[in-house]
Amino acid sequence: MLETASHDPLAVGLTETRPRSCSLVVMGGGGDLAKRQLLPAAYNLALDDVLPENFAIIGFGRLEFSDDEYRAFARKGIETYSRRSVENKHWEDLERSIFFVQGSFEDSDAFARLKIRLEEIESERGIPGNRIFYLSIPPSYVETCVNQLKAAGLIYPSDDSGPFSRVIVEKPIGRDLDSARQVNTTLARVLDEGQIFRIDHYLGKETVQNILVMRFGNSIFEPLWNKNYIDHVQITVAEEEGVGSRAGYYEHAGALRDMVQNHILQLLSLTAMEPPWAMTADVVRDNKLAVLNCLRPVSDCGNCVVRAQYAAGKNGSVDVPGYRRELNVEPNSITETYVALKVFVDNWRWSGVPFYLRTGKRMPKRASEIAVQFKDIPPILFNIDPQNSVEPNVLALRIQPDEGLSMGITTKMPGAKLRIRRVEMDFQYKTTFEEQSPEAYERLLLDVMAGDATLFMRRDEIEASWTWLKNIQDSWDREDRRWLPEYTAGTAGPIEADKLIEGDHRKWRTL
Repeated sequence: MLETASHDPLAVGLTETRPRSCSLVVMGGGGDLAKRQLLPAAYNLALDDVLPENFAIIGFGRLEFSDDEYRAFARKGIETYSRRSVENKHWEDLERSIFFVQGSFEDSDAFARLKIRLEEIESERGIPGNRIFYLSIPPSYVETCVNQLKAAGLIYPSDDSGPFSRVIVEKPIGRDLDSARQVNTTLARVLDEGQIFRIDHYLGKETVQNILVMRFGNSIFEPLWNKNYIDHVQITVAEEEGVGSRAGYYEHAGALRDMVQNHILQLLSLTAMEPPWAMTADVVRDNKLAVLNCLRPVSDCGNCVVRAQYAAGKNGSVDVPGYRRELNVEPNSITETYVALKVFVDNWRWSGVPFYLRTGKRMPKRASEIAVQFKDIPPILFNIDPQNSVEPNVLALRIQPDEGLSMGITTKMPGAKLRIRRVEMDFQYKTTFEEQSPEAYERLLLDVMAGDATLFMRRDEIEASWTWLKNIQDSWDREDRRWLPEYTAGTAGPIEADKLIEGDHRKWRTL
């Protein structure tokens, strides 16, 4: 059940979530995600004094930590990765709430021990049985883990009148449509849909949340947000690093599964969706699903999709190997590290407007943005000379880094002569607001504690995205590829991607 509190007067019609007392059980509590993201997120929520009064974190995993050893592990992770430094007073308060239970996911006795320890902690700390299980585990363990939780009596049935049980599932949810359905069916056998929180950390970023506020909280944008005024949209998620230690996972995923199926299609849905009639979880997600259902099937991958791999090059001034030379990568791998797509949303609002999507590793910089390019002005007055045409207006929403938005407009330069120039109207979170933007996991953990699923993916969203990607995956599977086009590490992608957009007399934005 979602609890809400009044917001300030400027936020009429909005509510803020209020977390309920609970235990957060991190399955895989000794892993990288816990150390880098979850434990630092909990610490920052404690700093902001928004954690529920009665709260506990219980790590569960194979490592043999005592409670004190796990607290030391947590502190080291917070010192290294938290956006704010450790303050002893707040750390000491949180430290008393951190525990660890050792066990493997296949061992039913370990889950029985977890149940006993959890009930002891809940009794000691006045927690009324509310439980969140964060599955920070490989996808292959999800079925085993949820079945063990159910068999051990750790998960309650969904009931608004009693304690809640919620499960957070990390991406990837499957690797294709069939496996995604299998994962979802497994979860549905144990949990109601309202108890499942499929997390995509991109949806917790400030600028992603600001998409809806920008669109529907300002009257100047929505009348222009359609095929009559918008020429095209570019969505870019560029990564500067290579595969690094994730090569074992990445070899079986690639850019299409790792980034397009979740992050990029979620950004597209928020950009293209119709105005929701309420800011509630199912209303927002219904509107996102409608966009996914309107995506035109890709029937001709050769003209609409480009995939490539990075070759040897530089990361700054450092020489880096090509993808096939990375550790744990097959020397003849055809896993894509870059993908670009031209897609269409076939509905009344967006008919004929192309959405150009691209993501890649070993690109010049880390950058994620949504760029909405408006149509050219007529070739009269200030746009007569085709050799010196006026650049179109572009609204760019920067997701990372330098979160904010900018708008390119044309203006007159000072002086007696009529000279025009493009200038940027720029807003940045870090310079406009005094407080630091919270990390994505902070917002998302708080929402789960409050039962607010707005920023989480529903089962039908997941399956709709995989359904749309199936044509591309099947087309690639039919190809007898021995190699992929390459782009030099440190560059913006392959020439084939440039041809994809330049064939439409457009060009990629400079990263």
